[in-house]
Amino acid sequence: MNGLSALSVSIGVLAGLATFLAVGPLSGVFLIWAATISWAAYFALGGTDEAAKNTVVCSVFGVVVATYAAYEIATISPDTLLGFPMMAAVIVTFTVIAMCLAANVPALAAIPASVLGYSATFGYLLQTPDKLSTDVLLSFGWDNPVCIISFSLILGVGLGIASAKLAAKLTTIAD
Repeated sequence: MNGLSALSVSIGVLAGLATFLAVGPLSGVFLIWAATISWAAYFALGGTDEAAKNTVVCSVFGVVVATYAAYEIATISPDTLLGFPMMAAVIVTFTVIAMCLAANVPALAAIPASVLGYSATFGYLLQTPDKLSTDVLLSFGWDNPVCIISFSLILGVGLGIASAKLAAKLTTIAD
């Protein structure tokens, strides 16, 4: 089988496995949509061991920064002078700038993966009822985005690695 066909089959098979896990034994702790973000980021960053490391480190860094931002947003006083929307925008602005500037540290240089982790965190917090609260953000459990989003992103990188390895085994002819 050629490389594209092999990769297509391996991604499809592992997507089926990921679906089984997300709606079955790992339901509530594994978010397939978050996993596919880091799975794709792994390939976008080159599909190498270095890409795997950078995707994990930077996407989890993005989750941590976003969780901090979310905590700050959740504690905005309702009677703040600038109003909630402006204060939330200021918090996001400064945390994203800081996150991107952190790319000066070589281990945090994969800005796209950091942004994907940040975005996945706010996707989870804003679309899942009752998650954008200080109780959730300060808890140590599967509701906390640092736990559930990071776990899902890391598992997604594992799926990316597995799909690349399976595709290599299935490839019998050069493209």
